[in-house]
Amino acid sequence: MIITFTANPSIDATMSIDSLDAGGVLRVSESRREPGGKGINVSNAVLKAGESTLAIVPAADTDPFIALAAAAGIPLQTVPVEDAVRTNTAVTETNGRTTKFNEPGARLTDSTLNGLQEALVDAAASPAAQAAVLAGSLPPGAPTDWYAQLIRALREADRNLLIAVDTSDEPLRQLGKRLEEGAPDVVKPNAFELGQLAGLDGAELERQADNGNLDAVVDAAKELVAKGIREVLVTLGGAGACLVTSEGAWHASTPPAQVSSTVGAGDSSLAGYILARLDGADYPDALRTAVAYGTAAAAKPGTGIPSPEDIDLARTEVRGL
Repeated sequence: MIITFTANPSIDATMSIDSLDAGGVLRVSESRREPGGKGINVSNAVLKAGESTLAIVPAADTDPFIALAAAAGIPLQTVPVEDAVRTNTAVTETNGRTTKFNEPGARLTDSTLNGLQEALVDAAASPAAQAAVLAGSLPPGAPTDWYAQLIRALREADRNLLIAVDTSDEPLRQLGKRLEEGAPDVVKPNAFELGQLAGLDGAELERQADNGNLDAVVDAAKELVAKGIREVLVTLGGAGACLVTSEGAWHASTPPAQVSSTVGAGDSSLAGYILARLDGADYPDALRTAVAYGTAAAAKPGTGIPSPEDIDLARTEVRGL
């Protein structure tokens, strides 16, 4: 079972338009509302792959988010909160460009924080638990170093559990400062977030990666591996992804695809990677699966989460670096 922990879930509202004209009247050709949040997207992908998952979230029983998750078949364990689950709005243009408007989320009280941590640790202690994915932004009320605290609690519950983290901004910076206290097994930053985690200039890493130079990205990832993170999966959008471990570094290019919406693509990449690793895949093949999943997600509208039938492994090329 793959446990996902989403402290800041969302209702993902996606609107499709021809082009974004700021200040004008925009005609929406299609709109969708789906359960979202990084961990929720990972659970959705795991579910579509026919594997077991449990998504832990803060939400009231009557929140519309619950009905959307139920319609998608996503198993939830909820800890109640007073505020509504936030709505994140994505505006997708016909050229594939996506503009996101993310709300801050429901405020968590000390009681809710404790309840969520207890739910996570209890789920991790289950004999069925193989991995825990801690993903997304942290809502108001959550300490910025909460992911580091949760990793320590998970290690105490099960030292063999595969722990992955996918976050950004201050929670990611705080994680980078506390790796000696408890490093996750897997992180999945993009090039800019890699800089946040490693304490480097993320914009410069992103610029070099966009220009096809992956040396700085690989070097930064190697520093994180030396500090205890076993596997660093760096997603690079249309340029594919890099994977760096103590055994080597690899790059995978994306297979041919028409981009429809990038919402959920990175989450699908992480889900594909975790599924492959738990299935016994070696690092290059796990990277191949991650990029194939992310590309398939980007080809879908809205928060498009692919199934194994959607991915193109044959045309996802991997090379050593």
